[in-house]
Amino acid sequence: MDYTKQIKEIGRGAKGARALSRDDAQALFGDMLDGRVPPLQLGAIVLAMRIKSESLDELLGFKAALDARLTRVGAPSGPRTVVLPTYNGARRRPNLMPLLAMMLAREGVPVLIHGHFDFDSRADPFALLAALDLPLADSAAHAGELLAHRRIACIQVAKLSPGLDALLSLRPQLGVRNSAHSMTKMIDPLPGRSVRVVPVTHPEYLDKMTQFLRLDGGRSMLLRGTEGEAYANPARRPSMTGFFDGEVRVLCDAQGAGAAPTQPEDGIEAEANARQVSDLLHGRLPLPEPLRAQFEACLTLATAPLGSEVLNAP
Repeated sequence: MDYTKQIKEIGRGAKGARALSRDDAQALFGDMLDGRVPPLQLGAIVLAMRIKSESLDELLGFKAALDARLTRVGAPSGPRTVVLPTYNGARRRPNLMPLLAMMLAREGVPVLIHGHFDFDSRADPFALLAALDLPLADSAAHAGELLAHRRIACIQVAKLSPGLDALLSLRPQLGVRNSAHSMTKMIDPLPGRSVRVVPVTHPEYLDKMTQFLRLDGGRSMLLRGTEGEAYANPARRPSMTGFFDGEVRVLCDAQGAGAAPTQPEDGIEAEANARQVSDLLHGRLPLPEPLRAQFEACLTLATAPLGSEVLNAP
């Protein structure tokens, strides 16, 4: 592939750049995942995409390239597996993503947590998962075994896609995120048997992600995440949209302004955060309504059969 030609297309700034076709985007991202792009040109591509922002066709092309290289995880029987990304960690408030995972697993819904962490200024989500004794898989096959027997598994994204992990690792060197960070939220290691929870940090991406998830198919939930993590803000419920194999349904409306947290917040470090998750899970603290709403919406997505009333509701 002529990477110089591709850079000329996407590297003319936010107003002058042109989007790649879906096929060209798939070929380019495939080479990026496979480590074929020379470092200087890779840096130029990453920064050009960051400035321009990915088009819908580019996202679909990138996802096709990732799908072709992603290691699959065996899906257990029963409800679909809820897939939760964790790539940000906690910044100011405790991370309650593991609470959602543990609530679902307690109800028999399998949950796969995947992630990568390299921030200096945030609390490591994998330290939190370890403090909660949630099992870390050493391979995709191991993750499938954990899902079958324990209904919950955590895995580093490097075990699913080494190429994607390498692209994520450019952030500390370049100082900015890149297209790989968008792709991490769309990973589907259990195609046809999953429910992806897709958190969006910036509200302007909601429309683009709505279009993407409708076209990408499968089942998923789109919401504005909390500090980039895949759980509803406990102080103010975000809108939650469900995608049922191309059908789009509002699962939960956004809560109006003026809501307040329903319980005091402990620290964000692993042990303190784990204590709060445990207290919420076992009823020693009241469960925030937004988390209850997200839990119920995930149950709907994981258990509703095709052609059910949920899928056909107005």
